[in-house]
Amino acid sequence: MSIRRNLLWVDGGGALLVGLLVVSLSGWLSEFYGLPRNILLFTGVVNLLYSSYSLTLAMKIRRPRNLITILVVANLSWVPICFVLAGLFWKDATVFGVGHLIGEGVYVACLACVEWYCREDLVR
Repeated sequence: MSIRRNLLWVDGGGALLVGLLVVSLSGWLSEFYGLPRNILLFTGVVNLLYSSYSLTLAMKIRRPRNLITILVVANLSWVPICFVLAGLFWKDATVFGVGHLIGEGVYVACLACVEWYCREDLVR
């Protein structure tokens, strides 16, 4: 099995881990990040929903190209949301809060590019 085929396991597993941590630690993170708890819960739940989609694709032997495209579009759609949230809260949030949002946006953008580049391997 190609290493590239495991990309969806890394993608989905990472989103699952981040989602679980952000949701379960949202109270503490809210204070540490200087972000409203409801924003952290929103981002955590989005990560959990995304992980369920990515991990479902990872389990498939054959993955339709359109489902990989949806995954890439979902990642790319999340990027501006992260940046907008960072822009909205940059005055009140700590450097860690803004860094988390910007870092997630950059990570997801890079992930989308890699998944698009590897799309032919991901459908097999």
